[in-house]
Amino acid sequence: MQTYGNPNVTYGWWVGNAGVTNKTNRFISSHVGHTGVIAFSAGATTLWELGRYDPSVPMGSQGLVFIQHLASMGLGFDEAGVWTGVGVATIAIFHCIFSLVYGSAALLHALAFSEDTQDSSGLFAEGRPEHRQAKRFKLEWDNPDNLTFILGHHLLFLALGNVMFVEWARYHGIYDPAIGAVRTVFPGYGDFGVIWSHQFDFLTIDSLEEIMMGHAFLAFFMSAGSVFHIFTKQVGEYTTSKGAGLLSAEAVLSWSLAGIGWMGIMVAFWCAGNTTVYPTEFYGEPVSLQFGIAPYWVDTVDPQSSAWFGHSSRAYLVNFHYMIGFFNIQGHLWHALRAMGFNFRRIPQALTGLSGAQS
Repeated sequence: MQTYGNPNVTYGWWVGNAGVTNKTNRFISSHVGHTGVIAFSAGATTLWELGRYDPSVPMGSQGLVFIQHLASMGLGFDEAGVWTGVGVATIAIFHCIFSLVYGSAALLHALAFSEDTQDSSGLFAEGRPEHRQAKRFKLEWDNPDNLTFILGHHLLFLALGNVMFVEWARYHGIYDPAIGAVRTVFPGYGDFGVIWSHQFDFLTIDSLEEIMMGHAFLAFFMSAGSVFHIFTKQVGEYTTSKGAGLLSAEAVLSWSLAGIGWMGIMVAFWCAGNTTVYPTEFYGEPVSLQFGIAPYWVDTVDPQSSAWFGHSSRAYLVNFHYMIGFFNIQGHLWHALRAMGFNFRRIPQALTGLSGAQS
């Protein structure tokens, strides 16, 4: 994190991750707490949407988003295959309860543990296996072996998430708009050649088998990456091309923002026209791309007098993801340049000098 020549800089409560740059447990606390906020907002908003849902009006015209995603996963259907919201309230309450669990874990890391896992005092006594294990997750920015070890565990949990989704589609089933019903989908874990052929036309995929195969591929790819990063060490000298002098909290933040940004933009284009992942029954008809000051999407048909901004769920879901993705990429560029040493304070100085030269 740049300090602009002040090695003893301090941060206020409002500066976000900057205040936990070299405090691993505080870093974990802030992220677990953030997860709790997300879980609570998902659960609470789902309950709110369920409470105002009107079965006589198309779901895509009611300003809803959360219950559509649950419906797409095959949740909320009765035994006759009609979407009634059965069990959705349970899922929402489950999220609210787990938000308390995440919140408690955040407080535990913030109050009971030491600020840095390297010190790992508190509940773990010096010399105990738990103490030694916790120390392995200390963020040491100039230690590539430490960072690759942590990255490997992140990839492991992402791989498990993909496996869970594939197995969910295999045993429970997901909604197939081609037949208008929930069905089980399991293309297997091995035929990745199909996914390889969709490198440039993935937005046009209209088969649930190929969609689930993509998740199976991600599970395999991330599992392989997880094993590689957990059990391997830096090969050869730690040079600038391998990250020496570049790895920092600000650099990691910039990469995270880039990932979120590009995912947001990709989802926007995917949601805009793909009716297999985003069925018209739940989101409304595909939307059309327009250009003004910035790209935006508009409904191609009347969303039947929607009471929510007058747009379909697909329209504002697409636009929201694009705007969030766009601003996250701007944040990525800002933090990436700072991580590379660019001093933004030179900009107003240069502009002042330019103005003085012109006068």
